[in-house]
Amino acid sequence: MIDRYSREEIKNIWELNSKFDYYLRVELAVCEAYAKLGVIPPEILKEIKNDASFSLDRIDEVEREVKHDVIAFLTSVNESVGKENSKFIHMGLTSSDVIDTAFALQIVDSSKIILNQLDALIKIVKEKAFKYKDTICIGRSHGVHAEVMTFGFKLLNWLDELERAKETFLAALTEISVGQISGPVGTYSNLPPEVEQITCDELGLKPAKISTQIISRDRHAKFMFSLSMIASIIEQFATEIRHLQKTEVREVEEGFSAKQKGSSAMPHKKNPVLCENLCGLARVVRSYMITALENINLWHERDISHSSAERIIFPDSLILIDFMLHRFTGVVENLVIHEDNMLKNTRLYGGIIYSQKILLKLVEEKGFSREDAYRIVQKHALAALNGGDFKQGIKSENLLTDAELEECFDTKGYLSNISRVFERFQ
Repeated sequence: MIDRYSREEIKNIWELNSKFDYYLRVELAVCEAYAKLGVIPPEILKEIKNDASFSLDRIDEVEREVKHDVIAFLTSVNESVGKENSKFIHMGLTSSDVIDTAFALQIVDSSKIILNQLDALIKIVKEKAFKYKDTICIGRSHGVHAEVMTFGFKLLNWLDELERAKETFLAALTEISVGQISGPVGTYSNLPPEVEQITCDELGLKPAKISTQIISRDRHAKFMFSLSMIASIIEQFATEIRHLQKTEVREVEEGFSAKQKGSSAMPHKKNPVLCENLCGLARVVRSYMITALENINLWHERDISHSSAERIIFPDSLILIDFMLHRFTGVVENLVIHEDNMLKNTRLYGGIIYSQKILLKLVEEKGFSREDAYRIVQKHALAALNGGDFKQGIKSENLLTDAELEECFDTKGYLSNISRVFERFQ
């Protein structure tokens, strides 16, 4: 059910070798910009692009001495292009020009995978919503039976939330898809702004309107919020499935494979373990939101207190969201729907969920005050909860004809406008 290839793909974006690949992409794009501005001769640019490479072993060796990963990376790259051409590498840049621009590229590439998985989930939820458009079930408020609805209508609300989550994610992705090539404190002291514009164009990013020594971290916090939103929405859906899988409810169940076992001690168990797992992972993703917010507060034009945290929270969150989307898509695809139980649950206690229809009938057609009608209906509803039968109790009052009573217990009156809501999602 889980597509492991996708998770490997997104994980690979954040591997150490990949990180330095992104660094090199930025450095070469800067060289391209300088070449377009006539600073680097075309033949030298060609040599640099052909020769530029790095060695992780060499980077590790240098970093042990200089204690600076970007300098160690540049040392390895400079050795690969030769002494004469190395003067064009990192010309006028500061480390964060490379780090933050490469970081944006990693996020963008990871987000492409996230968007594919989000679209897949949206697609299957929409299909299921329309499939169960007319499947009657009980709606609940405060965990207590309220009135009838349909299971498809429930899923349609999921669809609406997912589509909004996608909009939030795309907006956050736009905000974070920026680069900077602006020098030590962002003032372009050793290079023209044109280098930044050309570099970002080459990389498919927009230049940040302003950067200090870094790109401001409110952008990253907004992006982390969008991931937290996706995680929280999945958790909400997973929690609903867990409630509906309770033995005394049993309206839906996670798919259960032929050889699957639910408990080491109790052979009867079929537990909503996938949804429970998703609820736990959502807590992890949300916890990273706090760290992302705290990363906004940096000293002056930059410190590096955000850096160590971001090396954990961004790859972790992106990989987790990719996994959660995969897992929940599989849950929805394989969800077992017990339509008979859904219908049976609407009829508990003699149909007490039809209490409002009785109330309105007495007020609007029989001349009762609302207070008197409410008292009569509530009396029989509460009695039904204690072992009685609501429908029979109302019938014993002799206030409604059999035809009027049946009309109040007819689900059609409750569901007549559902199609109009579905039309909004065609």
